[in-house]
Amino acid sequence: MADVSTVASLATAGGTLILAVATFSSTRSANRAARVSEQALQAGLRPVLFNARAEDPPQKVGFVDSHWVHLHDGLAAVQAEEEAIYLAIPLRNVASGLAVLHGWHVGFDLRADHVAAEDFRVLQRDLYVPAGDVNFWQGAVRDREDLIYRPLLDAIGARERFCVDILYGDHEGGQRTITRFMLTPRGEGAEEPWLWLCATGRHWNLDRDDPR
Repeated sequence: MADVSTVASLATAGGTLILAVATFSSTRSANRAARVSEQALQAGLRPVLFNARAEDPPQKVGFVDSHWVHLHDGLAAVQAEEEAIYLAIPLRNVASGLAVLHGWHVGFDLRADHVAAEDFRVLQRDLYVPAGDVNFWQGAVRDREDLIYRPLLDAIGARERFCVDILYGDHEGGQRTITRFMLTPRGEGAEEPWLWLCATGRHWNLDRDDPR
């Protein structure tokens, strides 16, 4: 027969094992709950931008040189003037978090991947798109020596489709996302030919895994 000390030792070991299992299970559950809470918090802060809808209200967009464009019917502005090339896109935030716009990049290969975040052109002023609401993005190319000036001018003159990638995130500076907007000229004879069709192409997540 086992002596009392052996039985006591086995009982203590068994109790310790049970306590360890319970502690591990509790910690794992707490970690899972923390991850769920964090994901819920991020979802509440997360913005997702699309092009504005045709029925959204018109918007008046002003540039620093007092140039103005009127956006309506979900159309983007593409204007090549003597002073500069002016671009503007009406946006709708379809998610629950405030979108803070950081930068932009013009491209001509609609199937190409996005450039690095540090290669985006930084906006000269803060632009925001509230959750469930509309606002706009705007950009201008004024320097004729800018590497993008001539290709963009040629594309506009030939009425060829191009894209604008917009970099944005939540109001805390996280959840950075790139959304590609494709700008396509309308048919011949359209009123206000400087208003182009706008469509959302792709989304890329920079601070979390992509959904695809």
